[in-house]
Amino acid sequence: MIIGVGIDVVDVDRFMATLARTPRLREKLFTPAERELASASLAARFAAKEAIAKALGAPGGMSWQDATVHRVPGGPPEVEITGTVAARAAELGIVSFHLSISHDAGIASAMVVAEG
Repeated sequence: MIIGVGIDVVDVDRFMATLARTPRLREKLFTPAERELASASLAARFAAKEAIAKALGAPGGMSWQDATVHRVPGGPPEVEITGTVAARAAELGIVSFHLSISHDAGIASAMVVAEG
């Protein structure tokens, strides 16, 4: 059963300019495994985290560090959740996330389906 759906788009150049102006933001938004990705991939990870939050009903108090998007060679990206994100997912009865991310022409996008 589908419990939530989220989508987000990010202008890569604008997002990277924001990170350049606020260097600590990279540490707040991304886990160590994500921080060193190329610009378009980093923006796509941010879009994915926004889409996950939307699928969860965008509750306040969730930590960006509690969702990590992993590359899977030859397969779709995987979402690893912990802490505040895992707690909200459990509260809603979510058992898995289906994630699609893309980046092209300076835009990064992500779509998430939360399934129970």
